[in-house]
Formats: sequence, structure tokens, C-alpha cells
Amino acid sequence: MPRKYPLLTLREIIAILQARGFVQEHTRGSHAYYVSTIRGKRHRVTVDMAYREFSIDRIKDMIDQSGLTRVEFYGSTKRTAKKINLRAREYPIPLE
Repeated sequence: MPRKYPLLTLREIIAILQARGFVQEHTRGSHAYYVSTIRGKRHRVTVDMAYREFSIDRIKDMIDQSGLTRVEFYGSTKRTAKKINLRAREYPIPLE
């Protein structure tokens, strides 16, 4: 049985954010800041570029910052959707 919040790599996190329309606003040290408008509200996600793999707590923080649900976040790319056994006709899955 897959985990509810599978671990993700830096490359996967960036792919998820880009698939949802996030663009890199700026960097400060090892942190990159991605911004986008989700459901009419501006969101900024902080990504620590020093990590190779993110813990569950950091992934939950990024999901909260992004304004997406867990399914929408993981369903942004086919590779990450497989980690939670999500199958869709298209990726990213549409927002609810």
C-alpha cells in the first residue's frame, strides 16, 4: 500500500510547481520562491534547493503554501501521481 504522502525529490517538486503554472520569483541563499495564482488567489511556495529529497512535513508545508489539495499536488505530473496510485486521463489533473 502506498504512503499517503510519498517522499519527493527536488526535481519532482519543481516539475509539480511548473505544471501548475508556478514561476520562480527569486532566490535567497538556497531557497527558491515560486509564485502563481490558484483559484483567484496568489500563492508563494518556498523550496529549499539544498535538499535532495523532502520529508513528509516539508511536503505538507509546500502543499499548504501552494493552495492545492494533496491529490491536485501529486496529480500534477504522471510520475508523482503514480506514487499515490492516481490515474487520470490528463496531467495535471483539473482543479476541483
